[in-house]
Amino acid sequence: MSNNIKQQYFELFTNNPIHEDESKSDYYDRLGQLVGKSGLTIKERYLQLKSKINDYCETAGIPNNNVKHGWVKTKDTSLFFTNPDYKGAVNYDTIREKLIDDLKAYAPKYPKIKRNKIKDGHLLVIDPADVHIGKLCMAFETGEDYNENIAVKRVLEGVQGIIDKSQGYNIDKILFIGGNDILHIDSPKRQTTAGTPQDTDGMWYSNFLKAKQVYIDCLEMLLPLADVHFTFNPSNHDYQSGFFLADVIKSWFRLNKNITFDCSIAHRKGFRYGLNLIGTTHGDGAKMSDLPLLMAVEFPQWWAETKHRYVYTHHVHHKTSKDFQGITIESLRSPSGTDSWHHKKGYQHNPKAIEGFLHSKDNGQVARFTHIF
Repeated sequence: MSNNIKQQYFELFTNNPIHEDESKSDYYDRLGQLVGKSGLTIKERYLQLKSKINDYCETAGIPNNNVKHGWVKTKDTSLFFTNPDYKGAVNYDTIREKLIDDLKAYAPKYPKIKRNKIKDGHLLVIDPADVHIGKLCMAFETGEDYNENIAVKRVLEGVQGIIDKSQGYNIDKILFIGGNDILHIDSPKRQTTAGTPQDTDGMWYSNFLKAKQVYIDCLEMLLPLADVHFTFNPSNHDYQSGFFLADVIKSWFRLNKNITFDCSIAHRKGFRYGLNLIGTTHGDGAKMSDLPLLMAVEFPQWWAETKHRYVYTHHVHHKTSKDFQGITIESLRSPSGTDSWHHKKGYQHNPKAIEGFLHSKDNGQVARFTHIF
């Protein structure tokens, strides 16, 4: 085979790995249909390339399935290859099938919870802001460790901490804010949506699946307390992946009558509770000074019918709060650690926390809860 043909087949096998329940014969036929070749031709090419990779690995003393990719350089050749037998290879179909299997296997049929009517009810807002699952921070450089497991642990501890601190209040509704850089990257290249490189822990699919599970765990913690409304805020680190994640969570709880969702891609969301209008946004878009008028224009009826108005923003990882005419705008703290870039710039030493707020139907925000790490 010429070098160009070798590269084409390397890419064919890399981009289309064999499925777990697929026979080799069916695999060769499937790839043959993609490129207009017979299954026998595909098999021959596969065995030729596999033999070459085995030779290279044997010469280097490395197990074949431990090699993801490499370069073959000879006097006449310089060829990059990706190993189709690499044991860590994971593609979109694999992740998709796992998600479908999870939904089918569990497909939870939650029994509807009948609530007793509460006279002096309150809304509990729980907002795990800027979690950045997949961010990597090393204590050797920045003074603190942070990785995908620490991120998940902090979310669960923080949500439980808010629940514990809110005991003693009558809660008849919970507003759970999702999104807001729940994931650190939006690309297998370990970059944000805009292409900014990041220090990362774990593979992109591992980050996604852990974020999925932590949201499920949080919502299942909250549902016994009160009915839940889940609001999704799109964000700059994970604009696509965060949206997909929110849609998966909505699908997971589709049979649950005690939870509602607002998972649109709109950058500003509104929620009404009694005389409260509560807006949420990530905070990387509209200026703080523009948010009051934007809320009035985008939610005119709720604006007219409410007395206590708030916007909870994120993105900056530290606390700011300002009263405007008729509305208060507040940014939330983040539980995530300080990575190399933020340490270099000196953007650290803010309290790491997950926050919650208690709203009375008639009197607005009457309490706040902070779980500090």
